[in-house]
Amino acid sequence: MREALKEAHKAMDHDDIPVGAVIVQGKKIIGRAHNQIELLKDPTAHAEMLAITQAATAMNSERLRETVMYTTLEPCPMCAGALILARVDVVFYATPDPKTGACGSVLDIADDPRLNHQIKVVHGLLADEAQELLQNFFRTLRKKKKQA
Repeated sequence: MREALKEAHKAMDHDDIPVGAVIVQGKKIIGRAHNQIELLKDPTAHAEMLAITQAATAMNSERLRETVMYTTLEPCPMCAGALILARVDVVFYATPDPKTGACGSVLDIADDPRLNHQIKVVHGLLADEAQELLQNFFRTLRKKKKQA
């Protein structure tokens, strides 16, 4: 999760919401990314999506079996769906997303028995650090908007 937090910090360099994700196979990181929505002007450029693409390239496969994702924020419906399609085994997320979280908060796509794959989800790992990073980002953003 520390590596995911490092990635999250990078997102702030281009005014993106500080979310970071890494995908691990065994003890090796095979995908790492941070949000790049603002940078790329792409609504799908979430940290999780970019990390999945990197990991798929590293494994030369669309199936990321025997992998674990660490992400600083609970995945949204798009990212949770992609994690299912990629067949990621486990997702650790730091802090919940009460507005769009799809791994137990608003929806539970990750554990929906109607789908052909379920993901084990563990939350709370370094939650305080991830939440503080997000709160500081939004606090700064609100100040900038007031000054404009």
